Amino acid sequence: MSSIQQPLFEPQISEFFDGCPVPAFAIDNNHVITHWNKACEHILGMPAASMVGTKKQWTPFYPAERPVLADLIVNGSFENVVGMYYHDNDNFQKSRLIPGAVEAEKFFPHLGNEGRWLYFSAAPLRDQNGQIVGAIEVLQDVTAQKNAELDLRRMWQELEMKVEQRTSELAVANQKMEEDLLRRVAAEAELVKRNAALTELNRKLSMAQEQLMQSEKLASIGQLAAGVAHEINNPVGYIFSNFSSLETYIESLLKVLDAYQRLDNAEDKAAASLELQAIQKEVDLDYLKEDIPALMSESREGISRVRKIVQDLKDFSRTDTALEWQWVNLHNGIDSTLNIVSNEIKYKADVIKNYGDIPEIECLPSQINQVVMNLIVNAAQSIGEQRGSISIATRRVDEDVEIEIQDTGCGIPAENLTKIFDPFFTTKPVGKGTGLGLSLSYGIIQKHGGDISVRSVVDAGTTFVLRIPIKHKDDASPV
Repeated sequence: MSSIQQPLFEPQISEFFDGCPVPAFAIDNNHVITHWNKACEHILGMPAASMVGTKKQWTPFYPAERPVLADLIVNGSFENVVGMYYHDNDNFQKSRLIPGAVEAEKFFPHLGNEGRWLYFSAAPLRDQNGQIVGAIEVLQDVTAQKNAELDLRRMWQELEMKVEQRTSELAVANQKMEEDLLRRVAAEAELVKRNAALTELNRKLSMAQEQLMQSEKLASIGQLAAGVAHEINNPVGYIFSNFSSLETYIESLLKVLDAYQRLDNAEDKAAASLELQAIQKEVDLDYLKEDIPALMSESREGISRVRKIVQDLKDFSRTDTALEWQWVNLHNGIDSTLNIVSNEIKYKADVIKNYGDIPEIECLPSQINQVVMNLIVNAAQSIGEQRGSISIATRRVDEDVEIEIQDTGCGIPAENLTKIFDPFFTTKPVGKGTGLGLSLSYGIIQKHGGDISVRSVVDAGTTFVLRIPIKHKDDASPV
């Protein structure tokens, strides 16, 4: 094995890292920046050329030098640092899903025109021996999401007030119609006017919900980015190890070739032949014939794994801006989603798949993937310290298909079952959830003309059932 320090990422992974839409940077175990991607350049205004190779990772955020989350990961100790730099309103905490990772959230008034809220997530980078060789830190600009939450709350309040006002006015109009039929024409005109106002309000609310849906989707991808990096590092680790072994094997084969050349050119054939036989015995060609194909096959499998993760992430993150309904295989979408969130669930639960014989369905595939991801991540988060299971079953029911997602988590109290689809309702701690995931999921299934139901037993688990028509109907309920 070579003792030369290797880069944190292989070239193809560095290319993926640089092109990733999520702002991120990486440091080595000496706190020196090794990667500073283009998204990071864009959001922080610091070019990679001025950052890579330095220890200036703190400069975009703070007026004086202090450790960022990635520095804490490399140091391996938080007790003497966290209380000095991070406080309750920063939501600093260790990740419950990614071992050794930490998270924080902070407002930076000097970023942008009016300041920015940034959510940070940092995770360790390890070599094939499990030793920390650096850290990766992912940033997410959540300013728009926070502003959208405030705007939506304000819109809901205004809508409720206007609906109450309209309802009261309609009651008065009906009473007047009963009292005086002569006013009927004027009253009907007033009703049409008020109905048009409500329709316009509903249209604006629908647009806000579409924007929130995309914001929630991007937030989910940002939260999963560190986990995806961890999933990619695993196959990259053993590919690197295999190439080290192959390098040794090639050196041995070259020694054998050199011995053959010396035999061809030697005057003393007998001595050269004895030397060749000794080298062949030392190299053990039979073992190399068996191990080299095995190492190549294993490395090819690792590269395929990385490629599939990248492709699944690309498929998952595409937008449905054109709202193009497509005929798709649901099982492929579920498998891609499971691959993306594998790091969220593999330490918590076993996934059991019971796929039935179902046809392709006409849907908006990335929106269905978003619903499945929300339910699977929620299921994993509901499972306590004891390892549980998440079962996913599909079946055809008449002209519909059903997706059933069942977990063995903590369950939902009966008094909350009627509220879980309400916007902003959440039982998670502050900063852990927006309360929009299930509400948006409900809207997506309604948009497809389907239905979503839930049953739960406290301390036993929860089951969600999605029912979606095989053929899209144009009169499906809008979101």
